[in-house]
Amino acid sequence: MRDAKSEAKRIIQDEHRSISAVLSGLKDLARLAQDPRVKPGFEVLRAMIYYIDAYPERMHHPKEDRHLFAKLLERDPSSRALVESLQSEHVQGASLVRDLEQALLRFEELWPRGAAEFAAAVERYARFHWDHMRREEHQVLPQCEAKLTAADWEEIRSAFAGNEDPIADLRQSDFTRLYQRIVNLAPEPVGVGAPWARGR
Repeated sequence: MRDAKSEAKRIIQDEHRSISAVLSGLKDLARLAQDPRVKPGFEVLRAMIYYIDAYPERMHHPKEDRHLFAKLLERDPSSRALVESLQSEHVQGASLVRDLEQALLRFEELWPRGAAEFAAAVERYARFHWDHMRREEHQVLPQCEAKLTAADWEEIRSAFAGNEDPIADLRQSDFTRLYQRIVNLAPEPVGVGAPWARGR
């Protein structure tokens, strides 16, 4: 069985991989949506942006702030600048999601106009979030490995596993269903859904 540190890191990195998979799929679909002859499946685009808003912004990042970052600051006050920078990025990321939602609303209302603006919003958010996750994995996690105690890692593992919140596991299963819905709705190569139909 994994120790708490290995398990906590695995959960955090697995969550990053899930977020990355949705972002990568969203970028692919935003590129596909540039063809004005093919009407996008707005339902899957809405589901993907809902996932990005609800999972990273409302569940993953708050746990990082309250547990991972807080413990690192407690054990290593010299990490304050790094932690505050990443916390600031969490706030900035939430704002970029609002931009993404607005770009999708405009695109759906004005289609086929708005495709380039939507793709640009997707690109901005994806690049921002990938850079953010890279900093966490290449800077924060190594510092945590060096500074945190076994008890700290157990607290972090428990928080990310949802054991401190009796409804967190239910929410996690909801996200698993949402992720499966995205896969079922999205056309190849992102998912297994039907190709987008020609709209004109």
